[in-house]
Amino acid sequence: MNDNPPALECTGVSVTFKEPGLSVEVLKGVNLRVSRGASIAITGASGSGKSTLLQALGGLLKPAKGEIYLDGSSLHTLGTRQIGLVRNRYLGFVYQFHHLLVEFTALENVAMPLLIGGSTVSEAKEQAAEMLTRVGLDHRENHRPSELSGGERQRAAVARALINDPSCVLADEPTGNLDQQTAKGVQSLMLELVQDRGLALVIATHDPAFASKLDEQLELREGRLSAAG
Repeated sequence: MNDNPPALECTGVSVTFKEPGLSVEVLKGVNLRVSRGASIAITGASGSGKSTLLQALGGLLKPAKGEIYLDGSSLHTLGTRQIGLVRNRYLGFVYQFHHLLVEFTALENVAMPLLIGGSTVSEAKEQAAEMLTRVGLDHRENHRPSELSGGERQRAAVARALINDPSCVLADEPTGNLDQQTAKGVQSLMLELVQDRGLALVIATHDPAFASKLDEQLELREGRLSAAG
């Protein structure tokens, strides 16, 4: 990885899921550091904790132990509302299923993070239109998710993740629900946009070909993160 200051870092992160009579430690002292301009693939078997790790890194769940730092600030010291604001400003998320709001157009979906962050409607729509053009969806900006193909929906999701120019993008199997040809197109788009913008990128994926295109490949096994292979 490069020597730039970390956009996202975690140290000693452990996550345990508890139910009556059962306690499962999913993550065991995970350490990770990713700088702007660097990309990391997280691989591992189904159920190994890849999604759990991304949720913890994104402030969506609180680890039992360890610290997570975003641009040098510890999420551990922030309240729920503050974490939400930080997440909106500094993190972008792309999921296997697009998670677009079905009642809104592609333009409105992409503009949403800007509106949440306090931009005016006109500013948000202008920037969203520019981003949709960048991902090749300028002709589809007034279409709702149900009117878009799977690849188009995922391109809109990528545009939404990048609209705030975040420090880091977290992607959980972002092309796992697409056919091979469409997946390759979306993968190339993500890598191109992230590289152009100098963002950090962490992707959880089962796709070894996709993982090989990133700067570093790490594997989650038995709750611990290490070099793949």
